[in-house]
Amino acid sequence: MGFRKDFLWGGATAANQCEGGDDQDGRGLANVDLAPTGKDRFRVITGEKKMFTFDEEHYYPAKEGIHMYHRYKENIALSGEMGFKTYRLSIAWSRIFPKGYEQEPNEEGLAFYENIFLECRKYGIEPLVTIIHFDCPMHLVEQYGAWRNRKLVGFYENLSRVIFNRYKGLVKYWLTFNEINMILHAPFMGAGLYFEEDDNKEQVKYQAADHELLASAIATKIAHEVDPENQVGCMLAAGTNYACSCKPEDVWAAKKADRKRRKNHLIGTKKLSQATVKSYKTKKNIQEKHGFTCSSECFFLVYHSLGS
Repeated sequence: MGFRKDFLWGGATAANQCEGGDDQDGRGLANVDLAPTGKDRFRVITGEKKMFTFDEEHYYPAKEGIHMYHRYKENIALSGEMGFKTYRLSIAWSRIFPKGYEQEPNEEGLAFYENIFLECRKYGIEPLVTIIHFDCPMHLVEQYGAWRNRKLVGFYENLSRVIFNRYKGLVKYWLTFNEINMILHAPFMGAGLYFEEDDNKEQVKYQAADHELLASAIATKIAHEVDPENQVGCMLAAGTNYACSCKPEDVWAAKKADRKRRKNHLIGTKKLSQATVKSYKTKKNIQEKHGFTCSSECFFLVYHSLGS
């Protein structure tokens, strides 16, 4: 029994993992650029240690990545040689809008991704594009506090509208956010959040998650308006437990641990949904404000675009 002919098998990267070219062709500085290797990495990505500029003491792998910015043609050719049918990649927000909120996008950034998508098409590879894979322009971090500020919903909406229109016909599979729940575990890396001494950290993280979920839903609505063929989803970070032996009791213990982990993800998602709705007066107000129409049973699912 083989895969169906339309099964999408392929590989994945993120802009901050592979592109490099951190200061080329108008790209702005992003939070993910400032995640160093070494002993300070955990404190930086969790928002406990402020690192808003590069220094000489640390190594920052995202500055160079694997030079995808200059070598994407040969990399995609290798993917085609392996028989990939899809390539999941992400867009660096600060390559399109260096500060995150400019009136006009950076054409060189838009052209870079367009060329990638065209190259994928040459090899019959379907792009699967993540709008945000942790990237947040540092200007938004420093001036607005990143996703703790509701204004980022509007900035993200603008980014989404620009790329949906620009890449119409080239991309039809989209993810709004990568591992959206990482905002709770690595707040600076996941959403550009850092903490002052008197911050209520849990409140800040859940408020930021509320904003990201709202932005995700708005982007999903725009995607379908721009192109009804678009398919949009989101993504949660998760892991799998492997049994330490083939003994039935070990295999069963691993399965139970997996079930518990997945249940916690579902509970966490429900709590985020409930917290978001409480920030408005009624469900009806949300639907009227953003134009959503759906039954009460599917409201949370569609509103938070966990799949559409």
